[in-house]
Amino acid sequence: MKNDKQLKNWLHNFNLNHPLVIAGPCSAETEEQVLTIAHQLKDTDTSVMRAGIWKPRTRPGNFEGVGAIGLEWLKRAKEETGLKIATEVANKTHVELALKADVDVLWIGARSTVSPFIVQEIADALKGTDKIVLIKNPVNPDLALWLGAVERFYTADIKNLGVIHRGFSTYEKIKYRNNPEWQIAVDLQSRFPDLPLIVDPSHIAGDRDLVFDICQTALDLNYDGLMVETHHAPDKAWSDAAQQITPAFLDQMTIDLKIRNREGEDKFNTDIKQLRSKIDLIDDQILEALGKRMKVADSIGYLKKENNVAILQPERWNAILQRLIANADENDLSKEFVIRFLKAIHQESIQHQHKIISQ
Repeated sequence: MKNDKQLKNWLHNFNLNHPLVIAGPCSAETEEQVLTIAHQLKDTDTSVMRAGIWKPRTRPGNFEGVGAIGLEWLKRAKEETGLKIATEVANKTHVELALKADVDVLWIGARSTVSPFIVQEIADALKGTDKIVLIKNPVNPDLALWLGAVERFYTADIKNLGVIHRGFSTYEKIKYRNNPEWQIAVDLQSRFPDLPLIVDPSHIAGDRDLVFDICQTALDLNYDGLMVETHHAPDKAWSDAAQQITPAFLDQMTIDLKIRNREGEDKFNTDIKQLRSKIDLIDDQILEALGKRMKVADSIGYLKKENNVAILQPERWNAILQRLIANADENDLSKEFVIRFLKAIHQESIQHQHKIISQ
């Protein structure tokens, strides 16, 4: 698969002067719910209404979707509002039913993307379709796996492709439901700049209060659109209630979001803003990593205190220096910088451990 300007053709066909907006509930619950949300979305920037019909749940017993009957509700929403419709497909049967219902946009969920077997089954079922197919990143942070899924659909002669960044699962406790790992999406965008890239802030956030900032970050990084979970009564939603916003909030959000690459803006300013946004993201990741390192240093401090061991262990410190200085060239860093940086980290670790031992 090679980058090609034609990859964006389907997106250009929407004739939008703003990023693509795909919105709708996490799950279709009732016909009344679907139609209510659709009518509230039709006067916003939304072009496509999304709703989960089949819901892959981590554990059995949770709400797993209404099934095929929900497709009829989406069809009616499309007829009444003119919005295109989208849903997730996870196997050949889902594809057949969605195509029969004339669903415009099909997306592949993170749990499906992780399995080449499932991806190939869906790609074979969709072979040659002119429907829009969007592939979410796999649950684990693996760019090759994500691109591999895209290539399977590309090889199946599916021209209208795009990707959805929904973040990556992590065992660590962070403020997001799924770690955004922005750099992975940035790397994908660098390799395929014309492959439409859409952010799913709802699944990254897990909390509606974080949705706006995630959308703004994505737009700063030149994403092409948003897929936002939207519900007329989000607190009463049957699934993922905490991360859904109202259509009214969505409408105001699209007004408040700043589009950095508007037509006519000086190219230098556009490029430098995008690069600075990347630096900001990396800086945040560095600080987060340093915070994690200090927590490990604290644990070592408590262990030293329990065993009456001195804070400074010269052999260990020299080993760290030698190992990382040896890797300086590989990361295009001067040895002098690496030494200064490591000494600052080491000093902070010593201060942390001194505080613990002195208690």
